[in-house]
Amino acid sequence: MRPYKNVLLAVDLSEDSRVIGERAKAIAACYDATITLLHVVEYVPIEPMGEALLPTVQIETDLVARARAKLAELAAQLDLPHARQIVETGSIKTEIVRSAQRLDADLIVLGSRERHGLAMLLNFTEDTILHAAPCDVLAVRLH
Repeated sequence: MRPYKNVLLAVDLSEDSRVIGERAKAIAACYDATITLLHVVEYVPIEPMGEALLPTVQIETDLVARARAKLAELAAQLDLPHARQIVETGSIKTEIVRSAQRLDADLIVLGSRERHGLAMLLNFTEDTILHAAPCDVLAVRLH
């Protein structure tokens, strides 16, 4: 087994992102690996209605700008100010897998919430990534 050298930390920028980041940081320290922080702004298609499309583009631009600022804030909290920080737009599942491939990641670290009832039947992000990822995946259990 080869050691981890490139860790991709995929976060949703919620309160739990710091917990997930600390876990990724601990693993990266064990292997002297680099960490790349990734957040995906989920693309929500809106039916184009003439001039109504322009505000949608502005909203997406604003969401990306806010995500970049929050990702930089998280990196500072984790004492990773020089780590690569990437904000992508699109499908969360697709962009995490694509980024892992592009960055030649050895490990993806993301959060996983406990599911109950009908939620157990739905296809969640971490399940899809686990099966599609080109590398190991660590799903940090969140309560």
